[in-house]
Amino acid sequence: MTTTTAASSNLPASPPPRVPARLSGDLGMLTVCLIWGMNFSITKLALADIPPLPFTAVRFVIASVLLWIVVRLVEGPGALPPGVTRTLVLLGIVGNTCYQLAFTVGLNHTTATNSALILSMLPTVVAVLAGVLGLERITRRMRWGIALGTVGVILVIATRGVGFHSSTLLGDLMTLGAVFCWSGYTIGLRRVPAGISSLRVTTATTIAGTPGLVLAGIPGGLHLDWAEVTPVAWAGLGYAAVFSLVFAYLLWNRSVKAVGGTRTAIYMCVTPLVAITGAWLLLGERPHPLQGAGAILIVAGVLLTRAGGAKA
Repeated sequence: MTTTTAASSNLPASPPPRVPARLSGDLGMLTVCLIWGMNFSITKLALADIPPLPFTAVRFVIASVLLWIVVRLVEGPGALPPGVTRTLVLLGIVGNTCYQLAFTVGLNHTTATNSALILSMLPTVVAVLAGVLGLERITRRMRWGIALGTVGVILVIATRGVGFHSSTLLGDLMTLGAVFCWSGYTIGLRRVPAGISSLRVTTATTIAGTPGLVLAGIPGGLHLDWAEVTPVAWAGLGYAAVFSLVFAYLLWNRSVKAVGGTRTAIYMCVTPLVAITGAWLLLGERPHPLQGAGAILIVAGVLLTRAGGAKA
């Protein structure tokens, strides 16, 4: 008995379980889906008083100031290497300036249903880009998961009536451009050195993307009577800045660095479910029975993709 005990004491300690870390990542991305899903209805209420471009400009200014203060308090001033700074500035322009403008202008020239359906292509585009660039190994299980999730999103969205025709062509193409902008941003995050924190990455990319959005929002902002903006609209603007940008971007960037772009992007399939629930609760839009079947496919797709991922 003594010999056995002594021998066992010399055995290497078993590694700590990784379940809590994965659970933390899953909860983080589900929180992102909740924030972004509710953001559709909350922002729609705010846009009744504030035009889209001034709204986007102000929310990014607020988010940039908050992130700058937080990163100074948490991590101190700290300078980034020149090469990393250039990368983050480029990512900020692509993932914030270009994406936000393409999405906002595109939504103004197409239907919300068309826009949501096109955005559902995001997990597929991210997976293809990650595989082509050799950043991630896309397994068969991941491909099935992405396919199931995409079909589920199509079922959820198509019940509202999709209509692609000449009058929506410009908006549809702009929205498609937004998909590639956000996909490029997500893939580009994998190029950022591991030693750079998600907080600093989020701060740098948000600040870098803000000037272009401010320039785009100035004309509309000058013609707006800000004194007439209702408290509901101001609350919506605050939600869109603090939660949809600061908090959600931090969680998204952390997930991409931890598990890769493909297994992060698949959660975008969950966002329409939250959006429909939010529209039901806040706007009185009742869900369709087919959306329940779509929800099942989305959940199955997310689980398959999360379980079948592998880094390159």
